[in-house]
Amino acid sequence: MGGLGKLREFGFLRWLREERQSRRLILLIVFIALLLDNMLLTVVVPIIPSYLYTAAKEGMAVKNHTPSLDYSPSSFQTIMSLYDNSTRVTGGTVQGLSGQVVATAPVTFGNDTEENCHKDDKTLLNENVKVGLLFASKATVQLITNPFIGPLTNRIGYQIPLFAGFCIMFISTIMFAFSKSYTLLFFARSLQGVGSSCSSVAGMGMLASVYTDDEERGNAIGIALGGLAMGVLVGPPFGSVMYEFVGKTAPFLILALLAVLDGALQLFVFQPSKVQPESQKGTSLLTLMQDPYILIAAGSICFANMAIAMLEPALPIWMMETMCSPKWQLGVAFVPASVSYLIGTNIFGVLAHKMGRWLCALIGMLLVGISILCVPFAKSIYGLIIPNFGVGFAIGMVDSSMMPIMGYLVDLRHVSVYGSVYAIADVAFCMGFALGPSTGGAIARSIGFPWLMTIIGIVDILFAPLCFFLRNPAAKEEKMAILMNHDCPMKTRMYTTQDSQHYQMGEEMETESDE
Repeated sequence: MGGLGKLREFGFLRWLREERQSRRLILLIVFIALLLDNMLLTVVVPIIPSYLYTAAKEGMAVKNHTPSLDYSPSSFQTIMSLYDNSTRVTGGTVQGLSGQVVATAPVTFGNDTEENCHKDDKTLLNENVKVGLLFASKATVQLITNPFIGPLTNRIGYQIPLFAGFCIMFISTIMFAFSKSYTLLFFARSLQGVGSSCSSVAGMGMLASVYTDDEERGNAIGIALGGLAMGVLVGPPFGSVMYEFVGKTAPFLILALLAVLDGALQLFVFQPSKVQPESQKGTSLLTLMQDPYILIAAGSICFANMAIAMLEPALPIWMMETMCSPKWQLGVAFVPASVSYLIGTNIFGVLAHKMGRWLCALIGMLLVGISILCVPFAKSIYGLIIPNFGVGFAIGMVDSSMMPIMGYLVDLRHVSVYGSVYAIADVAFCMGFALGPSTGGAIARSIGFPWLMTIIGIVDILFAPLCFFLRNPAAKEEKMAILMNHDCPMKTRMYTTQDSQHYQMGEEMETESDE
């Protein structure tokens, strides 16, 4: 049996070596990287608001009572809170340090939903801003890092940044597991932004470089975004259930273990110590950012994802305040959005190419706006199912359409090097997740959660018509010449990086018939 096990292990390693340059294996690695990154992104959604609220309440209790009281377990009865794992005094007496007996006021908490109600709780309302800033810190740091990672991939290749993203994510995950203060949690979340920048930009750029056909690229990016969707799907319920029954540390340690396995796979397949720069210099980041078509695509990604970014910190707090929701529901409420995002990215990764990616994105933006406007009308967690499902499905339509369009626009209008354009795509994604929680928390506290949803819903609806301009983007003259030289009656071929390089060198392009 031992020999058979070794033989199977050898066969697996041999398969990995043979498939090292396989596009499917590269797609699998990018899929796993996005999966783990977004699991860490969303696993904190149900944990952090509850954890910070509990810490704030305990801090107030310690400040008000513990300096002069010595609590004895035998002198009063306690009950377990369904909201946090602390105990509450229900009545009785406590003995002070001087021996004086002090009566405590009875607390009439029971094992019903009243224990989870926090209506008009000033501490809870103030958590909107703190939680929003913490959630936004990751996207803000990622936003700052992306302009450096994109050009860096042109110089050293995609493998080293992708592996660096794994290493940074592992450190961030361990910090989340053992950090107890808001400051350390804030730093862990910010550090994750650096790792996410490396993983997202390098992963998408790598896929665009190995899948040169437009339709194949759309399918591959749709599958990779499925990893992102799986992370978003599994993260919130996984975090809420583990936090409820095991504690705060356990979900992050499990993620750290999975990250180690992903790192080992990358190390074996990519050998990330090797520098593999692009064969030509890509279009500058500034030039790409001045392209109106790229800006429209980036804007679609930004505003569509801003909707879910505003929901993440504000919805759990709104549910605690208005629905008296126990903490396991805070993460489960996002399951419909996560499931529908997974469905949307897989369906429209293929379908968007046939129906027109511009039309798919336009419908998606309208659907995001309509769905987000319906969220405040929910009176229970069941009322959130349809609006959240619509939000996730619509964002899946937008992302699976706009990500391939980014690569297509570079092929059509610029040099076919993809690190910088996917840095812009990731910047747009991060803009949504930076501005969404940071401004959303303040807006929710000042004018209320329903008005917050109304504002972002109207913004998405108003932006949707701009996607029409992506219907037939204009190509640069030199790109049109390359494209026409490679047209043939049987097949229209995507021009490659090598074709663009030949044109820049002034070499005459040969037609397929001549070949």
